[in-house]
Amino acid sequence: MAQASLQNAAQTSQLQRSLKSRHLTMIAIGGSIGTGLFVASGATIAQAGPAGALVSYGIIGLMVFFLMMSLAELSAFSPTTGSFSTYGSKYIDPAFGFALGWNYCYNWASTIAVDLVAAQLVMKWWFPDVPGTLWSALFLALIFSLNYFSVKHFGEAEYWFALLKVATVIVFIVVGFAMIAGILTQAQPPGWENWTIGEAPFVGGLPALAGVAMVVGFSFQGTELVGITAGEAQNPQKNVPKALKQVFWRILLFYVLSIFIISLIIPYTDPRLLRNDVTDIAVSPFTLVFERAGLLAAAAVMNAVILTSILSAGNSGMYASTRMLFALAEAGYAPKIFSKLTAGGVPRNALFAVTCIAMLCFLTSIFEDQRVYLWLLNISGMGGFIAWLGIAVSHYRFRRGFLHQGGDPQKLPYRSAFFPWGPVFAFAVCLAITLGQNYQAFLADSIQWDAIAATYIGIPLFLALWLGYRWVHKTHFVGYDEMQFPEHMLTRKSQSRTEAA
Repeated sequence: MAQASLQNAAQTSQLQRSLKSRHLTMIAIGGSIGTGLFVASGATIAQAGPAGALVSYGIIGLMVFFLMMSLAELSAFSPTTGSFSTYGSKYIDPAFGFALGWNYCYNWASTIAVDLVAAQLVMKWWFPDVPGTLWSALFLALIFSLNYFSVKHFGEAEYWFALLKVATVIVFIVVGFAMIAGILTQAQPPGWENWTIGEAPFVGGLPALAGVAMVVGFSFQGTELVGITAGEAQNPQKNVPKALKQVFWRILLFYVLSIFIISLIIPYTDPRLLRNDVTDIAVSPFTLVFERAGLLAAAAVMNAVILTSILSAGNSGMYASTRMLFALAEAGYAPKIFSKLTAGGVPRNALFAVTCIAMLCFLTSIFEDQRVYLWLLNISGMGGFIAWLGIAVSHYRFRRGFLHQGGDPQKLPYRSAFFPWGPVFAFAVCLAITLGQNYQAFLADSIQWDAIAATYIGIPLFLALWLGYRWVHKTHFVGYDEMQFPEHMLTRKSQSRTEAA
């Protein structure tokens, strides 16, 4: 019953297809350009050196590209709000789809809380004496309002949030190249000097590359949001793949060029690059470069941009978590009350539930705010990688089942040209990053069990959801013969389907 409901979720719901192609592109860009680029990018250069950081971004960027092509094929074939939860149920196991959906739902709901705590830390830069919980309440009310009335309000807000971030990166790239060419600064152009000092261009060897890969992976998370929007996108068979293809190249271009510019202007030995949090905007590599160009107000400007990035991530998280909870309810995986829609197509009951989870940010009134930030960040961090793993496996089994039943790949609305090596490569790299996120805790003189629990708690929770649902409902892996595909896409029927006929 649940699986059948998932398959028909897009048709039985009354979600409004109001998101245009420009919205989809900016939503994915907005989900990926944030504090990972504006703040944490400096730490990647400091830890792995200029070339090490670029190699890491290249490898993880390639992994994300393959994942997004897999998601594009799946979303074009079956454009539904349930996205990879739906695909996990149809092509792997209903219990796997159940666990994947709930994982993504609570991942983004807790991420909203992370963003609201981060907003507190950023606002302290301007207003150190104002209680942080006041800012969290204000920003929570803002993103709640943007998601309350219609999906169009969310889409427009996310479009302009993302546009500001893209404009900042473009200005940074122009200013950076001007400095490298000897313009905007009286100092001697740096040339390749910073790539030849100390251990550069590679620093720390393979362990450093592995550590940087984890940070880079977190930075790219959010591109999969376009898959969630498929149920409310105009012409999703065309616009979703188009947005996903464009997003990868633009984001990779922004990241690679930004890292390259930072590495030429600021030596990896600069101790300020080692900072990797939002508590001190003055050490953002973007701020450091702008200040070297003589832009004295750089810290204030970047503080505003980073605050916008945080609100954008919170806005996207509210949308993604709400829509996933709605899809779970439609499928019978969550209470039906969360599937109710307003006349404008907004699942407000789901929105209220997600908002309650986001209120975890108010724990800062009890505990120290930076500790709550790191605690919530650890809870939410694993969920994105699990979702990516689910996308890779779902696409692999979808295409295998399609071919097994005599499907013609040329008849797919969009076909990834990298099957099967694309999803296999993405799965392998993503799994390595997932399991190696905090390998240092295992190598310490005494194993740091508290750090291990904080980092990896998402894995046993996902397994408990998957195996628990599987045990209670007696589900099984979906066989290739059991998968449902439109007859007009099949050039021949599988033997089992012929015998059944």
